[in-house]
Amino acid sequence: MEQTFYKYQGTGNDFILIDDRTNVFPIKDVSLIGKLCDRRFGIGADGLILIQNAAASDFKMVYFNADGNESTLCGNGARCTIAFANFLNCIKDRTTFEAVDGLHSAHIVGDIISLQMHDVNEIQAFENHTFLDTGSPHHVQMVEELKTFDVYANGKRIREGSPYYKAGTNVNFVEQLAKDQFAIRTYERGVEDETLSCGTGATAVALAMHQNKKTTATKIKINVQGGILEIQFETTDKGYSQIFLSGPAEQVYSGTIKF
Repeated sequence: MEQTFYKYQGTGNDFILIDDRTNVFPIKDVSLIGKLCDRRFGIGADGLILIQNAAASDFKMVYFNADGNESTLCGNGARCTIAFANFLNCIKDRTTFEAVDGLHSAHIVGDIISLQMHDVNEIQAFENHTFLDTGSPHHVQMVEELKTFDVYANGKRIREGSPYYKAGTNVNFVEQLAKDQFAIRTYERGVEDETLSCGTGATAVALAMHQNKKTTATKIKINVQGGILEIQFETTDKGYSQIFLSGPAEQVYSGTIKF
């Protein structure tokens, strides 16, 4: 089988995008998806995403981690998928689409893709970390000297340890740069390594920092290894709503692969 693919990146988080509106891609072949994402034996990516038809929205996004398993919401992946849908003329500058956690809205202004996230009403604050779900689960922990911090070793230990165990979690290490700006580095489950960016992680960090009174800003810049993301939100009696994850997303190249 020969497959056309497109490579996209959003602040360094890179994905294989495939137009699967004809439903011919072997979606159950975990080993194939893992191989396509492999940086030595395949195309190489943090994940693979299919665009499929949807009955009640513009399209459906199906996301797989680099290990080949279907996963929870990927914020940067969703932004790249929106850019891809625009490239395919499925949408114009606004869209509503289906993801694994339900419907999402988004809009495009120039090269900036703004994705509306679901409301977050539960944030668990502990002595040394915060845990919340922004479409994917996230452990958020402030550290010193983030640039030299061992993200892989510490992230792997937390991802697999108590209380997360088999289900695991993404792990974000944070350093405050200004009253409305934070730097983060993220260990992602499924990739099982540090990635250059994590959209749901950036969102989790912004909300956790506001919840823990590290900032009073409701528009927060998050410096990731691959660039800058912006998180905007409103506070409510229950938690946070009108949450938007914004940043660039671009097509890097396209090609065909046989398998």
